[in-house]
Amino acid sequence: MTPRVLAISAVAIVVGVVAAYVSYGLLKLIGFFTNLFFFGRVGTSLVSPAGHHLGPWVIAIPVAGGLVVGLMARYGSDRIRGHGIPEAIEAILMSGSRVEPKVALLKPISAAISIGSGGPFGAEGPIILTGGAFGSLVAQFLHLTSAERKTLLVAGAAAGMAATFAAPLASTLLAVELLLFELKPRSVVPVALACIVSTTIRRHLMGLGPLFPVPVHPAFIGYDGLLGCAFVGILAGVFSALLTGAVYAAEDAFQRLPIHWMWWPALGGLAIGVGGWIFPQALGVGYDVIATLLTGDAPLKIVLGVLIVKSLIWSISLGSGTSGGVLAPLLMMGAAVGALAGRVLPFEGAGFWPLVGMSAILGGTMRVPLTSVVFAYELTHDGNVLLPLMLAVIVAHAFTVLIMRRSILTEKISRRGYHLSREYSIDPLEIIFAREVARSSVLALPADATAEQVDASMRSGPTGRNQQRLFPVLQADRTLVGVITRGDLRKWIELSRTAGTRPLGEMIERRPVLTFDDEPLRLVVAKMAGKGVTRLPVVERGTRRFVGMIALADLLQARVRLLEAEERRERVLGTQIRLPAAFAKLERLMRR
Repeated sequence: MTPRVLAISAVAIVVGVVAAYVSYGLLKLIGFFTNLFFFGRVGTSLVSPAGHHLGPWVIAIPVAGGLVVGLMARYGSDRIRGHGIPEAIEAILMSGSRVEPKVALLKPISAAISIGSGGPFGAEGPIILTGGAFGSLVAQFLHLTSAERKTLLVAGAAAGMAATFAAPLASTLLAVELLLFELKPRSVVPVALACIVSTTIRRHLMGLGPLFPVPVHPAFIGYDGLLGCAFVGILAGVFSALLTGAVYAAEDAFQRLPIHWMWWPALGGLAIGVGGWIFPQALGVGYDVIATLLTGDAPLKIVLGVLIVKSLIWSISLGSGTSGGVLAPLLMMGAAVGALAGRVLPFEGAGFWPLVGMSAILGGTMRVPLTSVVFAYELTHDGNVLLPLMLAVIVAHAFTVLIMRRSILTEKISRRGYHLSREYSIDPLEIIFAREVARSSVLALPADATAEQVDASMRSGPTGRNQQRLFPVLQADRTLVGVITRGDLRKWIELSRTAGTRPLGEMIERRPVLTFDDEPLRLVVAKMAGKGVTRLPVVERGTRRFVGMIALADLLQARVRLLEAEERRERVLGTQIRLPAAFAKLERLMRR
């Protein structure tokens, strides 16, 4: 980390302030359209569409909202389609963290119309993209690198989520698990500061939180309770897989339609309207339904309505390409899964199983296990449930990772032709040093060598020397003087034959790009890429004594070591230890 992070952090703090007001403004805009569409009045309070008295006419409202969103996407920007997070990821990875200014304007308006007309979405996805768009716009006005633009984009995105849910830590973790693609101080510090600032301002705009207060649950739920958490984790994993499959099955179905994609959100709105007529609680963001589920007072009708109607219309409408987030709907459906399981599991306090299911669905569907646990805590302020939540989330996460190649977020990126890995590990180039892979069996030329001596050495040496492209030139004490390419060396030999011997020193590069023996291969790669070379001499730091040469092929040694660590199986302890029968059987299975 360099002092430049201080300047980026200062800008990130400003982005965090703006993101808080963007979040507040979007929630008010959703409230405005909800009041206008369903109750025919002017107001900005966030109300539930479920209280409408429109009867069957309610079907027309989401259709009209979808039509407006489709028109905005076609004639404004098609980047407003979708639920926000994949679009933010794509901007980071494929667009150099550049977001068009009109996306920052059109995305919140389209999301407010979509949700305000009954769309079963959350506000967090559009807020994440809108906050990220503002961070990107600020960065584009400054003289910054692509990595610094990414940091400010993610700072705006995470700050928007932090302000929406009063969850600064979970928002920072979401940035790490989904958006930053690194865990470095240069990015985490500005993002965390933006989240802290936006949450602080949120307290003045929307209150302190928690967003969903629950009664304090037992500090220890017993072994039967922990088994129940594992069971809920499996259920959540199954439901997560079904939800992901349903969303993309709907998307595939829409793509087969012989009409322009502009009309798809209106067709998705038709499904929303019919579902909302059957089960009004499925309309809108649904924070009130989540709160009801978490109190443990939700009747079976509400639970089944969320699991069947909400999940169905959410999958169809999201597949239609309309504008809206996935986080709040996942919280609602996860709470319903937990509430249903809680009818057969031991009673651990009001709302305990809905809370466990809510967190497990989030971890399984979005594959953000750490964020899911911390997010549930920050939404409820119930610290006693951290252990049960962690068990359920890890089980759900493991289940979906085993049966699905990608999450609901990365699948969308993959369908656009990009491969995206969500696994973090130590770069093998970080832990292997230049001296470990440097080749010492190379032809090194004495600085005072004659052309005849060099020509004889090249002819009489091993056949491998015929492939050597760069030759180090050394003094008597093996200190590196410079380097010479094979082509220049041949020219020097021919010139010496025709025009008389010339000093080798006239032909060599005395200030070559080199690497030190204690530098990791990551720096070696950076030097090769930055200087456009494929071979480097390796010298001791301080003395410049020659150690060897590194070529591109030698860098593969790092990958070979990683593969060996992951694939080579061996018994470390002696074979004289007699294992119990169960362990011996397990060992035989692991050998396969």
